[in-house]
Amino acid sequence: MDLPKFVLADNTDFPDNLFVIHLEYPRFIIDLETEDIEFLEELDESEEVELKEEMNRLIDLAATFYEREITRFAEE
Repeated sequence: MDLPKFVLADNTDFPDNLFVIHLEYPRFIIDLETEDIEFLEELDESEEVELKEEMNRLIDLAATFYEREITRFAEE
């Protein structure tokens, strides 16, 4: 099965939050309102340094994905 790079998620327990889930490595969930990130797997310390720059790019991509999806929903 092919999975998308990002998916949107919400939850009635958190009605004011909208989450973007990144399904490729490093897998994480980001709360777009607060920009809090929760990794779905443990990272080695050596990987953390390497991923810092990559995470900035991935956060930007997550925000772009969200904006694109919201625009598409509004157009329907």
